Amino acid sequence: MKTIVLLYGGRSGEHEVSLVSAASILSHLDLSAYRPILVGITKKGKWVLQEEVPIPPETGSMSGLPLAEKGRKVYVLPGAGFAVESPSGSVESLPCDLVFPVLHGTFGEDGTIQGLLECAGIPYVGAGVLGSAIGMDKQVTKELLKGAGIPVVDSILIHAADWANPGFFPSLARKIEARFGWPCFVKPACSGSSVGTSKVSDSQTLESALFKAFLYDEKVLVEEFVFAREIECAVLGNDKPKAFAPGEVIPSHEFYDYDAKYSDPKGASFKVPAPLLAEQNEAVLACAIKAYKTLCLSGMARVDFFLDKKTGDIAVNEVNTIPGFTSISMYPMLCKDGGLPYPELIDSLIDLAFERFERRSELRFSYDS
Repeated sequence: MKTIVLLYGGRSGEHEVSLVSAASILSHLDLSAYRPILVGITKKGKWVLQEEVPIPPETGSMSGLPLAEKGRKVYVLPGAGFAVESPSGSVESLPCDLVFPVLHGTFGEDGTIQGLLECAGIPYVGAGVLGSAIGMDKQVTKELLKGAGIPVVDSILIHAADWANPGFFPSLARKIEARFGWPCFVKPACSGSSVGTSKVSDSQTLESALFKAFLYDEKVLVEEFVFAREIECAVLGNDKPKAFAPGEVIPSHEFYDYDAKYSDPKGASFKVPAPLLAEQNEAVLACAIKAYKTLCLSGMARVDFFLDKKTGDIAVNEVNTIPGFTSISMYPMLCKDGGLPYPELIDSLIDLAFERFERRSELRFSYDS
C-alpha cells in the first residue's frame, strides 16, 4: 500500500478552494490501495499534520476539509523526505511514497512546492518546477504560446513600478482605447480562480481595478474583451499527453468570477461535451496538446479557450496546472465524460507521477569523467 501525502490549504487567495478540492480527492481515493496522510498548510504558511480528519462522503458537497492550525508541525528535509514533531518535541520521520499537492495558486501551483519536493527527492503529482512556474504566470504563458504560433488573447503588461509615473493612468487609458477599447479585463499575472480580476467598462473604473489586481501580484495584465464562448479542455499525460473532448462554461454572472465558480451554485452551467462543430473540436484538441507541450507540462492541466462568437476563431485564455477538483470542477467532469471516472483519474495521476520520477531518477546529477 502506497502512502500518499495530501497537501492542501496554502498561502494563496485560493486557500478555501483548495480545501474543497482536497475533500473531493480524499472522498474518491482508493483506500484499499493508498494510505492518505493529510498535511494542511495554513494561510501563514505553517505545515500541520492533520490527525483527525474524517473521510468525506462521495457526494456533490462543496464542503471543504477542515484544517487544524494547531498540531504537530511537518517539515520537508532536503534529501530525506518528510519529518514531523513527535509528542515529546523531537522530530521523527513521516512516511511518504508520493505527494499530491492540492494547492491552487501561489506557493503551490507556481513551482515553489515542486522545487521543494525535488530537493527532498519525493515524487509528486502534476507539472514539474518549470512547467508549474510558466503555467502560473499568464504573461510568460502568452509569450511562449505566441512564439509557438498558438493564438492568445491580446493584452497589455503593467508593472507595479508604473504607478510612480504621474501620467500613467491617462496614458494607459489612451493605449487601451487605441489597442482594443472598452470593456476589458484587468487581472493579476500570477493568480487563479479569477481572484483579483475585474471587468472594466471605462477609464473611470480602471484605477480601482488595477489597485485590486496589484494586491495579488507585481505584474498585471489588461486584456482585450472577447465576445466569446468559454471552452475548457482537460489534458492528461507526460510525454504522450491525451486531450479529452472539451466542455463549455456558461456563466450566469457578468463573467466567470470567483463567486460563480465556487460560491453561487447557479453561477454557471456546463455542457459536457461542448456543442462544437467537428472542425472546432479538432482545433481545440490539437491546440490544447500543442500548448501543453510548449509549456513543458506533465501530469495534468486544463487549457481554457475563448471561441469568438463572431468569427469562430479560438484563442488560449490561460492554462491551469492544478485545476479545481471540486464536485463542480470541469477537469474531473471532462475526464469522466471521456471514459476516465474520478477514482481512476486519481490512479492515473499517481501513476504518471511515479513514471516521471523514475525517469528523472535515471538522470545524472554529478559529473564523473
